[in-house]
Amino acid sequence: MIVIRTFTFDAAHFVPSYHGKCEALHGHTYKLQVKVEGRMDAEGMVIDFAVLKRIVREHVLDALDHKCLNDILPVPTAENIAVYVWDKLADVLRGENYHLFEVEVWETQNNGCVYRGE
Repeated sequence: MIVIRTFTFDAAHFVPSYHGKCEALHGHTYKLQVKVEGRMDAEGMVIDFAVLKRIVREHVLDALDHKCLNDILPVPTAENIAVYVWDKLADVLRGENYHLFEVEVWETQNNGCVYRGE
């Protein structure tokens, strides 16, 4: 079973090695989906949504929301943001009955990235 929680955060970035509009500083309202795979516990949950929300807020959103992502990642593409999120959550979203399965980072409504810790 996979549990999904969706978040949004606002941040600015530029892509230094890109030649086009995205090489200039600009912002997005990013959509982040965090997916946790596991089996239900005695309470009938894989992970409590409130616990998942707190973990993602503390380990990811507090660091990224309303920031310039270039101060955090040298090349803050959707792909690199997805890896960053995975690296921040993989260990803390590992319990007796669950583990981090996948993160999705959406830069716009039409453009996103899926990462599974490859």
